[in-house]
Amino acid sequence: MLTRTLIAVAAIAGTPALAQDDHFTLPELPYASDALEPVISAQTMALHHGKHHQAYVTNLNNAIAAGDAPADATLETLVAEAGTFTPAIRNNAGGHWNHTFFWESMAPADSRGEMSAELSEAINAVYGSDEAFRTAFEAAGAGQFGSGWVWLIVNADDQLEITSTPNQDNPLMDVAEVQGTPLLGNDVWEHAYYLSYENRRPEYLTAWWDVVDWGKVSDRYAEALTD
Repeated sequence: MLTRTLIAVAAIAGTPALAQDDHFTLPELPYASDALEPVISAQTMALHHGKHHQAYVTNLNNAIAAGDAPADATLETLVAEAGTFTPAIRNNAGGHWNHTFFWESMAPADSRGEMSAELSEAINAVYGSDEAFRTAFEAAGAGQFGSGWVWLIVNADDQLEITSTPNQDNPLMDVAEVQGTPLLGNDVWEHAYYLSYENRRPEYLTAWWDVVDWGKVSDRYAEALTD
């Protein structure tokens, strides 16, 4: 599982986003801040990406500078071995990875791909239908107590599974109750939706399907099965 974990983290991290001083940097959004409206407002996106994600990057750099992790540690190592590092590394490396993955899971209407036949068949085999899958995913997201994430993963048996994690944990971490390769993840921290949906998290979870890039998710599924 560790080998698959490192490969999966590297797939989202790529060559670690390092500045000349070997610190991680905030990735640019792959679309305009208003590109996902009305599901995600430009104001929410500006705060979520520019403030919250930036804070995770900044705090991760500070923790590394303070000696909490080796200065040359890659994001994939920090995530995969999160349980061996300080809470500052675990939380902020997770926050950086999770948000980068989140932005790349969505796309404007003219850039969204379709779900592959292979992924559709896998969803139907496990959940019975796409509608049943979405209902289960939304229920897991709504049922995540407090802040956290809801995920669709490929587990150790190469089967699809829905799981959730608290705070900025993810299924790639050695501390995760359910480990696997993430295909899709939705942020259920209040800062992800409160400006538009207030406390109506289920409404946000339902609306979010309209901005998911199923082409990207399908590519991740294909890659997960070949790792």
